[in-house]
Amino acid sequence: MVARTGDQYRAGLVDSREVWLGNARIDVSTHLAFQGSIAGMAAYFDYQHKYADDCLMVDPETGQQHNVSLMRPRSAEDIGRRHRAFDRLARYSNGMLGRTPDYVNVVLAGHASRKDIYDRSGDPVYFERLEAYWRLVQEQDLALTHTIVHAAIDKSVGELQGINEELTLRVVDRTEQGLVVRGAKMLATLGPIADELYVYPATPIQKGFEEYALSFAIPVASPGVVAVCRDHYGVDMEVVDRPFSSRFDEQDAVIIFDDVLVPWERVFIDGDLGVYNAINAATATGNTQQQTAIRATVKLEFAYDLCTQMARVTGTEAKPDTAAMLGEIYSYLRIARSVVADAENRASDWGGGAFFCHDDISSLRTVLPVWMARVNDIIKSMGSHNLLATPTASAFEDPRLGPLLHKYLPGANGIAPEERARIFRTAWDFAGSALGSRIELYERFYLGSVARARALDHRKAQAKGETGAFAAMFAEAGIAPVPAPAEELDDLAASNA
Repeated sequence: MVARTGDQYRAGLVDSREVWLGNARIDVSTHLAFQGSIAGMAAYFDYQHKYADDCLMVDPETGQQHNVSLMRPRSAEDIGRRHRAFDRLARYSNGMLGRTPDYVNVVLAGHASRKDIYDRSGDPVYFERLEAYWRLVQEQDLALTHTIVHAAIDKSVGELQGINEELTLRVVDRTEQGLVVRGAKMLATLGPIADELYVYPATPIQKGFEEYALSFAIPVASPGVVAVCRDHYGVDMEVVDRPFSSRFDEQDAVIIFDDVLVPWERVFIDGDLGVYNAINAATATGNTQQQTAIRATVKLEFAYDLCTQMARVTGTEAKPDTAAMLGEIYSYLRIARSVVADAENRASDWGGGAFFCHDDISSLRTVLPVWMARVNDIIKSMGSHNLLATPTASAFEDPRLGPLLHKYLPGANGIAPEERARIFRTAWDFAGSALGSRIELYERFYLGSVARARALDHRKAQAKGETGAFAAMFAEAGIAPVPAPAEELDDLAASNA
């Protein structure tokens, strides 16, 4: 099969999946609330054909056409090819869709690029299964999502301690057919309208908790898989009035695995802490974050242009405070572009022939959540009451209301009233609507918390030897370091042990 069309994606949603919205089990393929979201995702599959030169490639081994996001990168040329595809795919939603299928495709391709890590386990069958699944996703152009966060409800104890121990996904039985798993995982964005769930490592697991060290993939419609949706934020309105909420509510769901049988051929990690704790760390930044950073860059580009249009329609572009806010967003955009370009230019072999971006791209993970929230603040500050004085497009066509709106709600600089309304309605949908607020929360924790990301960057810097400047300054001046007291050295040695 070549890359799927939107109609083929829609057909794949007609199955027995168990999806709950409120207190009702629903059929996502027909439920009215989901129709805009499904139409938006179907259009994504059509979009990859519209821009096939950017988004699609022919696999040299199989001769089949698939999305570039499933490429296993092996060279600098591959990194550039992926950049072009990620940029084009992000422009479909201007970065407002965070879980388009190319995201988990990239994760899967990254994992399938690191056979060397699986080789350390001594059992080649697990990588053979993973590689076979990667091929299956290529052949069927499946819409994947992930669900990887432990169900750590009680934050006063560890993620796998106390009540959390019973809540989080784990193995409860092994049969001839496969693993039986039970528990919950957070949070499957796109889950209710994806084809399959890819469960893989997120954070390391300690020895003694091997039953939680799992990686597998199963259809969303597998018996015992229960998707519990949040309130749906999609709206039944014209794209001109709600460009994002009408199409791009991806839906988020808690996934409950109620004694789900995972066939052995779909099991990629089963208690192997060596592989579990290594595979994502060996791929997440250089591989996955190329896609996430490019998506964010496209979104910042759109936000900058949107805010510039807001300033022009109110005649405030030249005001110092407005110009400063516009320049602030543009600075975020330039920095993001520069970090991506530098990381791509310094791409290298990470092991096993996997060619990924430089790890420094992870610095964006520590600042993008802050920047995205700040962009929304700027939109609200610049827009003020104008964000709420926004007639629909059809209101301008009414014979009674239309002339009044043309008279009392024009834009500055000769901008038509309809264009003024369109600009501010888009801004509200971006930053203030139910979906816009959900997306802001999503951006804040898109790749984990900022604090965790910063702490991880610090640990990596120390491991790489990013230290010594302080001692070097005094050494240059001929001043010797002061040795620590013997008892403090003993305490340090004990704590390290």
